Amino acid sequence: MNHKVLYLVQAAVIAALYVVFTMLARMLGLDSGVIQVRFSEALTILPFFTPAAIPGLFAGCLLSNLLLGNLPLDVIFGSLATLLGALGTYFLSRPLKKDAAAANPGIRKWLAPVPPIVANTLIVPFILAYVYQFEGSIPYFMLTVGAGEVISCGILGLLLMGVLQKYRKYIFISHMR
Repeated sequence: MNHKVLYLVQAAVIAALYVVFTMLARMLGLDSGVIQVRFSEALTILPFFTPAAIPGLFAGCLLSNLLLGNLPLDVIFGSLATLLGALGTYFLSRPLKKDAAAANPGIRKWLAPVPPIVANTLIVPFILAYVYQFEGSIPYFMLTVGAGEVISCGILGLLLMGVLQKYRKYIFISHMR
């Protein structure tokens, strides 16, 4: 199969899944506010498996934020936080010769949720404080957003990774050539 077509299809499917899982979190009242548990953020581990997840996650987050009626700065910077996290996870998945984790690739798997957790913990609190003008301090928002991201990306993401690890060669292309 043509790798470019497969790449586009995987990115589109990931974007669609991101939107569906975000809407599910919205129906349950978990998608916005000071503590956010977006099920879709579990998908941020997907760049560990395929680079197609990077544009897929970005497009899914952008579309979700637009469909939810978020304010423009939230749409832009929230989506950029997801993009930065996806890029971080992708680069973390690629071993470097002199990388200490290269000797133990399992360590990289456990670290895969860290870039999206960090990106969202550093960016989203400013959106909450300055765009939505929620009551509270930036450190407080970092704590609450970070907690939600640990649940979404860390716990749910690693559970998803465990399931996908078994089927990765059937589901994902590893690299475009």
